[in-house]
Amino acid sequence: MWVVRAVRIDDIDALFQLAKSATKGLTSLQLDQARLLDRVEQSTFAFSRTGISPRGEPYVLVLVNTDSGELVGTSTIYAKTGGYQPLYAYRRVESDHHSDLLGVRQHRVRLDLERIHDGPTEIGSLFLRGIYRGEGRGRWLSLARFALISMLPHRFADRVIAQMRGRAEDDGTVPFWNAVAGRFIPVDFATADAMSTISKQFIEEMMPQHPIYLELLAKQIREGIGKVHKETEPAIAMLKAEGFRATDLFDIFDAGPVISAETQSIHAVQRTRPVTVGRVLDKVGENSARVMVASTEGGFTSVLTEIQIDGDVIDLSARDARQLHVESGSACVMMKLKPE
Repeated sequence: MWVVRAVRIDDIDALFQLAKSATKGLTSLQLDQARLLDRVEQSTFAFSRTGISPRGEPYVLVLVNTDSGELVGTSTIYAKTGGYQPLYAYRRVESDHHSDLLGVRQHRVRLDLERIHDGPTEIGSLFLRGIYRGEGRGRWLSLARFALISMLPHRFADRVIAQMRGRAEDDGTVPFWNAVAGRFIPVDFATADAMSTISKQFIEEMMPQHPIYLELLAKQIREGIGKVHKETEPAIAMLKAEGFRATDLFDIFDAGPVISAETQSIHAVQRTRPVTVGRVLDKVGENSARVMVASTEGGFTSVLTEIQIDGDVIDLSARDARQLHVESGSACVMMKLKPE
């Protein structure tokens, strides 16, 4: 049986092995075991704390086979970006210039380095082993984050962003990095991007503080700004279907787009509705619906399963109830994985 649940300390070895199998472009997972453990510990505290205000802690979810114990996927919500270390992004700015003396006009585009201190919630670090993709698991692993946001709304900001992976070559090189940031930060892209999830101090110390004018960049680099990696195309399409929209912000390392949505306008958040457990059955009968059911008992757990729905009351199987730590009369939420 599959569940998407909050990460636990004893998941660290399996999560580290999963992270090592991730592609080089998924640098938010390219951490050594000690730093990954720190993230897991922060997540464990985030799920256990009783305060309601948003902080910057990560909420890490994992996809686990409860029968075999195999951990095959992960996704994360970063409750609040900015704060002590700001969110850095390039903002696209357009301007018109003219000279009466020369009789010429010019339209210019530049990238200004932004520092966002009181930022939105961010979703990221989504990865699922290739052999387990399909049957809705990837969508479930991604959308479970919005069920959690819906259940604990005060823990998160009123806007959610996603920094999408930018364009890269087949050999792993990142054209924008090589043309811009890599000229000022003399390490490889993967090292810089991974380290930025731990500390952003080096960005303040090393990145150019003046605008980058696109006219100074090669055409190939200009055309790649705001484009996503081919492996990211399904993810951005899904998020846009859930109400995310393009912004004028871009990642400072690979120029991937930053997309955004008001939290309460995200379709998956709107589809998440509170329900009460009615009957707990050995087996759910016919006329059932396949949905995600989630509970915050013991942190967070969700199952993708068949249930019977009668208004705001659901009947579910005893096996699902055990995984969710619920019983008849318990409160939980349900979500259909796809918009109507």
